[in-house]
Amino acid sequence: MSKVCDDFGCELAEFNGEEDHVHLLVRFPATVQLSKLVNSLKGVSSRILRRDHMKHLRRYLWGGHLWSRSYYVGTVGGPTIEKVEEFIRGQQRPE
Repeated sequence: MSKVCDDFGCELAEFNGEEDHVHLLVRFPATVQLSKLVNSLKGVSSRILRRDHMKHLRRYLWGGHLWSRSYYVGTVGGPTIEKVEEFIRGQQRPE
């Protein structure tokens, strides 16, 4: 995830998740097309995870896909960046 963010000129500030989803806090310039960043994050991570952990991942696939088509992107404006980082760090790490 960090390498993909670097390739887009972004910074992966926090990364964590739960059994069925992940949370990423990414600092990005206004020139980044978020849909392209998300598609790259999903595509690259899917290829690497399938290559290295396919036996374990089989039970998590969505009709053969690791990630669903949907995603949520929100901007931080209300809570401080520290509160968002704290929330992400507090999530259960995927096995």
